[in-house]
Amino acid sequence: MNTGGALLGLGQVRHTRLRPTRHVFAYPSYFLMLPMRRLQAEAATQGAKADLAMNRRAPLSFYDADHGDGRSPAQGGALAWITELLQQEGVQHADGEIWLQTFPRVWGYTFKPVSFWYCHRADGQLAAIVAEVHNTFGERHCYLLDAPRYGHTLQASKVFHVSPFCSVEGQYRFRFMRTVHQGQERVVARVDHDEDAGPLIETSWSGTLQPATREALRQALWRYPLMTWGVVLRIHWQAFLLWRKKVPFWRKPAPPEHFVTRA
Repeated sequence: MNTGGALLGLGQVRHTRLRPTRHVFAYPSYFLMLPMRRLQAEAATQGAKADLAMNRRAPLSFYDADHGDGRSPAQGGALAWITELLQQEGVQHADGEIWLQTFPRVWGYTFKPVSFWYCHRADGQLAAIVAEVHNTFGERHCYLLDAPRYGHTLQASKVFHVSPFCSVEGQYRFRFMRTVHQGQERVVARVDHDEDAGPLIETSWSGTLQPATREALRQALWRYPLMTWGVVLRIHWQAFLLWRKKVPFWRKPAPPEHFVTRA
């Protein structure tokens, strides 16, 4: 595992709906993979000199306020939020690096359907993974996965409304990989949705990691200059296609009472 600074992931998002009609799409994307403890420690010394813009305006940037309860860097930022969440949920020994896989802001705008927090122990083993989910109604929910291991399947009950073409029922199956092959580090996050009738949706978010240098960020921005707008546009376009296929529509229920769901 890369133990350096911020990383840029280049890959794709894949989505397959199995019922009541098959619906498949895949599109290229890029994302940030951020060692949050290291970046917070470096912020005081690097500031605006850092290759990745942190909490400041830039064509491609990261803002702490886009996560958790929206607290500012002066309040400890997203790292303080995830640390408190783990403590409140009784997760012990998550005192190693905390990596965040997330979409950046592009030209000041972002939408993050899901971000993954990989919370490690001091010995490098995973203590927990938190899936931070946002829907298009401005709501957020977290699924906390206890004692995870790369390559192993974890489950959680679905309690949060994401798509009007899926009811809030069934189970999520999570599977994460972070591997190195021929000198290239790769991340894969799979989230599959099962109902009583069987598997319904299969999704994955994957990419090859490289240092998030100014040049790498510039090339990603040049290749996909409106990437985060594209995320939202594709969500609505795929919803239109499902509507045309006459996939059943579900009204949005009230959000879950508790902000965190434990697996």
